[in-house]
Amino acid sequence: MVRVDRLGDLGGAPGVLRALGEATSRMGLPPPAALTGDWFGADAVIAPSVSVQPVAVTDVFDVKPGSETTAVGGGWIGYLSYPDPGADGRAHRIPEAAGGWTDSLLRRDRDGRWWYESLSGTPIPGWLADTLAAPAAGRHYRIDWSGADRAAHRAGVQACLEAISAGEVYQACVCTQFTGTIAGTPLDFFVDAVARTAPARAAFVAGAWGAVASLSPELFLRRCGEVVTSSPIKGTLPLDAWPSALRASVKDVAENVMIVDLVRNDLSRVAVTGSVTVPELLVVRRAPGVWHLVSTVSARVPVDLATSTLLDATFPPASVTGTPKLRARQLLSRWEQRRRGVYCGTVGLASPIAGCELNVAIRTVEFDTAGGAVLGVGGGITADSDPDAEWEECLHKAAPIIGSAVASASRPQNRLVEVTS
Repeated sequence: MVRVDRLGDLGGAPGVLRALGEATSRMGLPPPAALTGDWFGADAVIAPSVSVQPVAVTDVFDVKPGSETTAVGGGWIGYLSYPDPGADGRAHRIPEAAGGWTDSLLRRDRDGRWWYESLSGTPIPGWLADTLAAPAAGRHYRIDWSGADRAAHRAGVQACLEAISAGEVYQACVCTQFTGTIAGTPLDFFVDAVARTAPARAAFVAGAWGAVASLSPELFLRRCGEVVTSSPIKGTLPLDAWPSALRASVKDVAENVMIVDLVRNDLSRVAVTGSVTVPELLVVRRAPGVWHLVSTVSARVPVDLATSTLLDATFPPASVTGTPKLRARQLLSRWEQRRRGVYCGTVGLASPIAGCELNVAIRTVEFDTAGGAVLGVGGGITADSDPDAEWEECLHKAAPIIGSAVASASRPQNRLVEVTS
């Protein structure tokens, strides 16, 4: 019997996360994991303390999905990295996949009320009740970011344009990376970033192996019973532009429609015949620092379809690869110097009562055990793409995370970013 206890108003997710981080650190418990923004019909879903361990890629989100529309209860929370290497051939910086099971969690509903939920019916632990009753002060952190390699990105875009001209691909997502080091904790960074930018699909998981702080605006997959939806994002303009310009852009509209077709193709591999539909096409939505074009694809799948089979058909997400998907992935591994890692993979939760929700891990920072930080950014290239405009798009996407001064310069010099979360 799932236990659901009303806790009332505890404030926003950043404050609750900050308190949980301090408490688990002080008590020697595993850190919290969190989903904030728009997850399972709630503003936030937080595992107060969860042991997140490396796992085989075939075992991620391996939970039979339920179809409950309110309670989440608990489940498996973790991430799966983008699978392909970069041109340098180096291995993953952190485990390719990691996650852990949580029997209980905190959920903040759309009205700002917090709930404690437990799959096994276990009452709220004393340490957790005490923690939630005592707000925590903000903590200081610092990140020293270095600029991305503009020349390498430009070469990748030019190579992609040549491949499009040759008919090898129609579209591909070419990416670059910012690197840095953190003084403080990745949770401090995540708490501050969520408070400042309020991403729709933010997620945080951490362990002895490092941490993943995803500030994503994009839904990769939502599965509730037999219904699966995906909302690919393609098409971007800075917030100071008119949002209507996105719908008027031939390049952005073409980019989005091509990826919608790719998502439809991916889902059709496992969907009930005739069930794939597009309930939303080319909707303009706001995200941190930018406007995006968003579409939604929906399908019905057999109730007993394994999550691993669904991921085999759809992963990595269509919006971060290209068309045709396989050839685009092969070429991207040549054009991009470094492995993407968690960036362009997915982070999320699989609940036995509420189903499974996964983001596209864009606007995502990967932290290793030495405090190294990697932020990937990129954009879709079509025949109409201009290399300079594509570079500017990368900077607009990175600016809310690393600071506009670093993004606009993006040269070898460093800039110190200090924040109190």
